Parts: sequence; C-alpha cells; structure tokens
Amino acid sequence: MLDPSASVCNLTPMKFSPQTAWPFAVIPLVVLFDQVTKWLILAETRLNGLACLSDGRLCGRIEVPGPVDLSMVWNRGMSYGLFQADGLMRWVLAGVMAAIAIGFFLWLLRAEGRFLRLSLALVVGGAIGNLIDRVRFGAVVDFVDVNELTFGYFPWVFNVADAAITIGALLLFVDQFLLSRPKQANSLKQG
Repeated sequence: MLDPSASVCNLTPMKFSPQTAWPFAVIPLVVLFDQVTKWLILAETRLNGLACLSDGRLCGRIEVPGPVDLSMVWNRGMSYGLFQADGLMRWVLAGVMAAIAIGFFLWLLRAEGRFLRLSLALVVGGAIGNLIDRVRFGAVVDFVDVNELTFGYFPWVFNVADAAITIGALLLFVDQFLLSRPKQANSLKQG
C-alpha cells in the first residue's frame, strides 16, 4: 500500500509573503527589460532587423566606443547560438525551452533560500523572454556584441534574456556546489 506521507516529491505549495514572493516579481521584470530592449533594436533602422529575418540579408551593426557594439543577429538556436533549428525543429526547440522554463518554475515554487530563488527567477525570466521571440519570429533577437572582449576568437552576440540565464545559471552553480557544501558538511558533522 502506498504511503502518501512518504512522497519523494514535495508538492506543498509555497507560502507567499514578502520574503518569498519577490522572485515572482523578478521574472516579469527580466521579461519586460528583455522585450523592450529587443523592440528598440528592431526599431533601429541602421540594424535592419526585420528585413534580414525573412530574406537572409546581412543585418546591421552599430559600433559603439569601447569593447561592446550593437550587432543585429537572428539566433535560430538556444542561448549563444547553440542547437540551430528551422522549420518544424523550431517548434521542437520552443517546446524544449518551454519545458525547461516550466521545470525551473516548479523548482522555484519549492525553493528555499534567497540565492537559489534569485538564480531560478533569472533563468525562468530569460527563458520566457527568448521563448517569446522564438514563437513570434522563429528566431531570437541577439544584439549585444562583445566580440572584441574575446579578441575576435569567439563571435559572442547575445541579449538580455541570455545574460539573465547565464547569471542565473552561475548563481545556481554557486548555490548548489559552493554554498550548499558547507551546509551539508555541517549537517554530517552534527548527525
């Protein structure tokens, strides 16, 4: 006979308070900032964003003083151009992105600790921002060009959503592997 109290998965809903609800404000803020910056990029005629989506023409570039430029690139893959997909695979990729966002959101509902909640909220917000582009255009608007920082060895062009996902993933790594280990070590010593 199954014992419901022995459940492996904690499905207890999070109790919302100002201390626990703030990550759910981070998600729409990331999405909003991401979509507004992409709208501004697509509205900039020198970058030729919408025209180069359909006919494959080279998109524009605006050189800015310093190591960062604005380069309009349609990314048909995931973050930083991984797993390029067109046609039917576009929708498969969108489904995978949606499943990942849902999985991280469900994790966020049960997450404890500010650092973990922040990291998950950044990943979810970034995933939603890029998913909106994927569904709307079949590709994601990338425009932050930091190629000069890599001395031309890596054509690194990304967007706000990619940055949120990357920062969230790094914070998640720190939380899970650096901050959690001392807690685990202390609990083993006390146990």
